[in-house]
Amino acid sequence: MPSRTAPWTVTPEPYSSPVTRALWRAYYTEVSDRWYLLHEGRRTDPAELEREIAAATGAELTPPKGQLLVGRYEGTPAGTAGVRLLDAATAELTRVFLAEWARGRGGAALLVGAAEDAARALGARRIVLDTRSDLVEARALYARLGYTETAPHNDSRYAEHWFAKSLT
Repeated sequence: MPSRTAPWTVTPEPYSSPVTRALWRAYYTEVSDRWYLLHEGRRTDPAELEREIAAATGAELTPPKGQLLVGRYEGTPAGTAGVRLLDAATAELTRVFLAEWARGRGGAALLVGAAEDAARALGARRIVLDTRSDLVEARALYARLGYTETAPHNDSRYAEHWFAKSLT
């Protein structure tokens, strides 16, 4: 499928860049609204959203212990994926997101693959992640890319499914 991914580029990006901040705002808005609509029948309170965005800076996604990637479709920022080392052999995949307009164009698999390469470059031999039950598209993507469901590796309030994949 080279033609399907040809318009994509994936490059490292500082966590504090305006591009990253805009993509993360879209990410947090979407996943938070989905959670609140499912559990409480409402969208996220704007003040709460601002607190969560401010609290999760992404500083852990910088070398030498992490890496943040931005995917661009035909030059337009469209998504993110990050990895951070949990220990010398294990990286965590996090903040995988594609803007709604960019979905179905091959970018998610490309971003995850680039994140796996970044994790290997950091020395990881295994990659883990967590996600929620309502994020069925994400769970399907991870299964399709060879991730297998595992026991919990964290106690995150929003984690309901945990996955792992060997990078060797």
